[in-house]
Amino acid sequence: MNNYYDPKDMTKQFAASGVYKSSLPPLKFITISILGGVFIALGGLLSIMVAGGMPGLGAGNPGLVKFIAGALFPVGLMLVCITGADLFTSDCAGFTLPLLAKRLRWRSFPIMLLLSYVSNFIGTQIVAYFLSSDLGFFSKGPWQEYLYHYTEAKVYQDWTAVFIKGIGANWLVCLGVFMGYSAKDIAGKCVGIWIPVMIFVTLGYEHSIANMFFVPAAIYSGAAITWSDFLVQNLIPATLGNLAGGGIFVGCVYWYLYSDKQGKIA
Repeated sequence: MNNYYDPKDMTKQFAASGVYKSSLPPLKFITISILGGVFIALGGLLSIMVAGGMPGLGAGNPGLVKFIAGALFPVGLMLVCITGADLFTSDCAGFTLPLLAKRLRWRSFPIMLLLSYVSNFIGTQIVAYFLSSDLGFFSKGPWQEYLYHYTEAKVYQDWTAVFIKGIGANWLVCLGVFMGYSAKDIAGKCVGIWIPVMIFVTLGYEHSIANMFFVPAAIYSGAAITWSDFLVQNLIPATLGNLAGGGIFVGCVYWYLYSDKQGKIA
């Protein structure tokens, strides 16, 4: 007997998760989505506090510091998946699968995504302000300089580049969630989640929900970034890229691979 699920079973589980979430009462769905934002932000905070606290290592080994940040950030998605929280970016695939399999109504699709997105934002702000910036985590170096440089580089780049990086980020994040469904134990689930998410963070791709933590945390602590710049130059293109990356390259692709002739995932 295999100690893991095959890709067809993983697709079924991913689709079933979307059906389950869509059946929840609105207040419960909002609650798990707020938790999802909190957990992703905690993963981001961990990566900043560790990777940002080693400027000497970073000066001579910038790739190593990027890897350290990438290795730590997936803790947030592990918390999301294992505790049953909700994340907009994984929903891009998680709701696409049952939508195409005719187990989710078309009108429910944008409503659920929007509700998840807004609730994730609330969760990320709890950590960005109350659990980090307001406590002075970014009031001094080397963390302040690291966070400011990190977020300014995210905001002040080409709009199209952010969109494409958004595709890459959520392709990998949704693959992380997908691979997590392969495991029958917690350790295996964590490994499956860790590998793709580590790749996306190390490569510097753009994840809208993570950026809802990073950039506001910098703004709250005094960075020279405006909310309008963050929204227009980073959050909007990253979100659109995330929709495409998760919805098309994971949701549509695995529905195509493992649906039957009637389009159902049996």
